[in-house]
Amino acid sequence: MNAFLRPLTRLLVASALVVASAAHAQGAAPAADAEKQKLIDKLLVHFHPENRILQLVQQQGLNAMQQSSIALQTAHVPQERKDKTLAEIHDDVQKYIDSTMPVAVASAKKLTSPSVSPLLLQNFSVEELRQLLAFYESPVKDKFEKLVPQMEAAVGQKVQAEIAPTVDKNAKAMTESVGTKLRVAATLQ
Repeated sequence: MNAFLRPLTRLLVASALVVASAAHAQGAAPAADAEKQKLIDKLLVHFHPENRILQLVQQQGLNAMQQSSIALQTAHVPQERKDKTLAEIHDDVQKYIDSTMPVAVASAKKLTSPSVSPLLLQNFSVEELRQLLAFYESPVKDKFEKLVPQMEAAVGQKVQAEIAPTVDKNAKAMTESVGTKLRVAATLQ
């Protein structure tokens, strides 16, 4: 019975904290919350936390293409048939993206503000939200963002040059190992 009461006690304590928090939030100055919400709405015009979800939808299609290409290569499918099959798979992937993205975009637009606003309301003051908004509307931010691809490329080139032999060796070992396992699996059927 004691084991049963512990989780129940935790649940009651958590519920009490939620009720107390809600009561405290209701006692907060409505004008400050209205001003904060206005700033948050302006901030969400510039900041898009939903973009990660949209990238994941696209990544699923990219993964399907990559896995298909590897499977066809591993199965030693002739190049002409491989190209034709990949073109057909590309059409399927494009159909997936075309049908899924509008749903994901609509859902993200609908749920971003209700999901993000409470977090921003709770964690930032009016002054901090003004500072964030000033940053997002700043020409300095735009200037910095224009340099991001160049900075990423500069780092990427240096890292690639430094680790290319190791990456190539490890990728070759992985490809050979995966290929062997796939060939063994295919011949055991």
